Amino acid sequence: MIDKYAREALGMIRIDRLTKRFGDRTAVDGLTFTVEPGRVTGFLGPNGAGKSTTMRMVLGLDKPNSGSVTINGRDYVGMTRPMREVGALLNAHAVHDRRTARNHLLCLAQTNGIPGRRVDEVLELVGLESVAHKRAGSFSLGMGQRLGIAAALLGDPQVLLFDEPVNGLDPEGIKWIRELMRGLAGENRTLLVSSHLMSEMAQTADHLVIIGKGKLIADIGIGEFLRQGSNVLVRADDQDRLVPRLVEAGGSIQQGTDGSFIVTGLDTRQIGKIALDVGVVLTELTPQRSLEQAYMGLTRDSVEFQAGAA
Repeated sequence: MIDKYAREALGMIRIDRLTKRFGDRTAVDGLTFTVEPGRVTGFLGPNGAGKSTTMRMVLGLDKPNSGSVTINGRDYVGMTRPMREVGALLNAHAVHDRRTARNHLLCLAQTNGIPGRRVDEVLELVGLESVAHKRAGSFSLGMGQRLGIAAALLGDPQVLLFDEPVNGLDPEGIKWIRELMRGLAGENRTLLVSSHLMSEMAQTADHLVIIGKGKLIADIGIGEFLRQGSNVLVRADDQDRLVPRLVEAGGSIQQGTDGSFIVTGLDTRQIGKIALDVGVVLTELTPQRSLEQAYMGLTRDSVEFQAGAA
């Protein structure tokens, strides 16, 4: 029988005060967050922020100087058959070039007690069944990425870690991996996904963990993150009555085109309530903040290398 605490930990990745130093450089600095099942957690941060190092510590590939990380309440290194519990894509090119795609997966399956039939299932799932007997060394970047994803899915795990999963994929492949991740989250699995493509994260992630210089910057739902500090495009049938009330409430106004204006400092709910109070009909109320804009604003001080003005 599973006790209360083990049941609560099922599918959880718990990172607690995790710190990793390389010489005099601190790559991860007291990081604490939890990745929960049933949603896609986007793991974001500038280059050098510590994302890959954190993922490597989750998988026991790097040892922390202090702090802890557990999956399902246990250390990854203590798992007898880890691929049955955790699937990971960190380096899609960590494959023996002379092995065929099928043999590569078959070797992984045999060492983790996974039936051989599962190899053919995941090859079909990732769209590589027609090249199953070709050597992995001949694969394009996108095909290699699909093979890495197949390896991550091989043990049908509860927990999945993907580092830049759309790297090398064409638009059809990007749409496929997006739908795959959404489907896996819908099965109450746990997904931690790092990516530099903000447009893709905006369509895929439910929750964001953002780090900079090894430290936690934000641990927040994507909807709330986008609402914070956003600009809102407004069109109304009586600007003269509405605008002064918005300014009184703390909003800043910038006139747009075609009778529109941009409000900063108030969210859509606040603007809508003020319009209702003064009896003004709104014909448009559209948040103007993209995930990329929000992310760039939040991480501006954490970028290791910044380009100068042209």
